[in-house]
Amino acid sequence: MRISRARLTPLVATAATLVAAAVVTPVAAGPATAAQGCQIDYLPNEWPGGFTATVRVAPGDTPLNGWTVTWTYPGDQRITSGWNAVVSQSGKTVTARNAAWNGSVPAGGTTEFGVQGTAGTTGPAPTGFALNGVPCNGAPPVPTTAPPTNSPPPTTSPSPTAPPPTRPPTPTPTPTGTPPAGCGAAVLCDGFENQAGPAPAGDWSVVQPDCAGAGTAVVDTATVHTGSRAIRINGAGGYCNHVFVRSNRDLGTLSALRYGRLWVRHTTALPADHVTLLAMTDAADGNRDLRMGGQNGALQWNRASDDATLPEQSPAGVALSVPLPTGRWSCVEFMVDGTTGQLRTWLDGVAVAGLTADGVPTHDIDGQWYNRTWRPRLTDLKLGWESYGGAADTLWFDDVALGSTRLGC
Repeated sequence: MRISRARLTPLVATAATLVAAAVVTPVAAGPATAAQGCQIDYLPNEWPGGFTATVRVAPGDTPLNGWTVTWTYPGDQRITSGWNAVVSQSGKTVTARNAAWNGSVPAGGTTEFGVQGTAGTTGPAPTGFALNGVPCNGAPPVPTTAPPTNSPPPTTSPSPTAPPPTRPPTPTPTPTGTPPAGCGAAVLCDGFENQAGPAPAGDWSVVQPDCAGAGTAVVDTATVHTGSRAIRINGAGGYCNHVFVRSNRDLGTLSALRYGRLWVRHTTALPADHVTLLAMTDAADGNRDLRMGGQNGALQWNRASDDATLPEQSPAGVALSVPLPTGRWSCVEFMVDGTTGQLRTWLDGVAVAGLTADGVPTHDIDGQWYNRTWRPRLTDLKLGWESYGGAADTLWFDDVALGSTRLGC
């Protein structure tokens, strides 16, 4: 069993500006009575007065057909809501039972749920994790520490707040020509190594929806994640500078359940106004795009047909998302299930609570998203830049994959 902690502290007393610092803390394993490899990860985001947490359950060698997870809070934490599980609290003990759709977990598999609650200024790590009444006994991880990342305060217009500090840039690897890792049986798996010229071609086309402007897309050999090539987007500020590269691969073999993985790097912190860096045409929504980008300094999903956002653009909603770090490569994963109308997002392997639409409307998260029935039927993939204000950015994309199972980083 292990616990990964992420604490958020305020920068501005009257806004939801947060400083996130992730610290992985090993927890002593329980008695050796659980299935081999059983593990529970508790991944919180905390701020004075409140918190959210993603709980990842891995049963190890024994499959689950229904599960109950319990733990104890040493401090004054109180659960107020949950998603993907039925969560209750009695005293300091929390009990989470599977939802109707996620009770079956195969051996070696995982499932996730989340909680939200209140707490004092300090929140000691929970203890006593158990799965179906039996303590898990997975080996604890090696402790690590991640540098902090700041996000600017939620606002409806650009503010003079200082941009968030960035993590040290990841050194650009020596080109090796190796294919992207973790593709498995993906329908699309591309590290752009077959791009022979300076402009994207072949499997990718440069498109400029709505209108063309100063934005450009080029093949870059100087800044790559792996191999020797990546796609660079020179994203200009101002409307009508939209530019994307669109996959020419036949994505029709993908089921209604779509998992995506891409590595992205950019130079400028996400702005207060709305921008887009990934878009997918939704044939079930008038061929309008489902878009991932940013607003109020944090990652967000946006539906072009009605401009609904995930999370909702309130201070509490934006605080449940995260900024996209600058100056280094980040792994972004997503899942869209057109059958159930659910959406999930991971940044560097960690689920983002605010970028989760679980099918049940939750205020500040996906309440606006579910103001109507949403059953997407996605038909393409576009990577690039749309700015709806004055924000400009330079972005690189590499090691892109789409498939019917989670691909990982």
